[in-house]
Amino acid sequence: MHTPITRRQLWSLVALTLMWGINWPMMKYSLRELSPLYFRALTMTGGALWLYGYYSARGLRMLPQGVEWRAVFALGLPNMLGWHTMSILGVKELASGRAAILGFTMPIWTVLLTVLVLGERLTRRVGFAVVAMALAIGLLTFNELTALTGRPLGIVWMELAALLWATGTLMMRRAKLTLSIEALTVWMMILSAACLWLIAWLNEPPPVWQFSGLMWGSLAYGMLVNYGFAQTIWSSLARHLPPATSAMSIMAVPLVGTLAATVIVGERPTWQDFAAMLCVMGAIAAVLLPARKIAT
Repeated sequence: MHTPITRRQLWSLVALTLMWGINWPMMKYSLRELSPLYFRALTMTGGALWLYGYYSARGLRMLPQGVEWRAVFALGLPNMLGWHTMSILGVKELASGRAAILGFTMPIWTVLLTVLVLGERLTRRVGFAVVAMALAIGLLTFNELTALTGRPLGIVWMELAALLWATGTLMMRRAKLTLSIEALTVWMMILSAACLWLIAWLNEPPPVWQFSGLMWGSLAYGMLVNYGFAQTIWSSLARHLPPATSAMSIMAVPLVGTLAATVIVGERPTWQDFAAMLCVMGAIAAVLLPARKIAT
């Protein structure tokens, strides 16, 4: 049964779209001065620390107990460590707008996993949304086909990231949690950041901690916005909205990212970008708008 989206959830989705959309070119800009894994480790650590302090000051119980640690590890692996590691490696290889588009094939994976694994019915509305998303991705990648085939590793990273995020989204919605979503999100970030520091130390040269003013601003955005407000909003929505709605409704993120990239990193959208916007809006409408009741 279709669950109507509330006004608060709708505004949360709008805010999340803007936050994450702008974050893609911000990440691309940051990689000019910092290697990808150290960038992820630094911003995730900063975001986790300020969220921990904020929620602790509000009186929330932050320390998991007993079997709650199992949920932190199980949900954190695909949702946090897997997605954020694979996606930043993809951003390093690809233009930020194109990386966002490939990463946000996640909704298609989400719907297909829901049907194949959970046995849910593929409705015409969701089927339309999947087709529209595929068409949008095709439009946006068409003029980059030659460049993309020259960067096969970036495509692999982004599609692995999308599949892991889709899996984590479904796991989050079905999890029976006694730990608050705020504490869960923070601890997933803390443990994932610890893993990222180790992976970065093993695979990348030590960073030179001398950044430009714009770079410091980009790092602050990653900590406070991407790993602050946005993560908590998404974790809550992923649990309380139907899988197709929570996934498809944020597909405007790569469109915002593509447009924001024109200002931040100088990437220019083409006619395919604007044509794809119509497809994405149609898909969002298909999963967000309630079905019309037919009088009998």
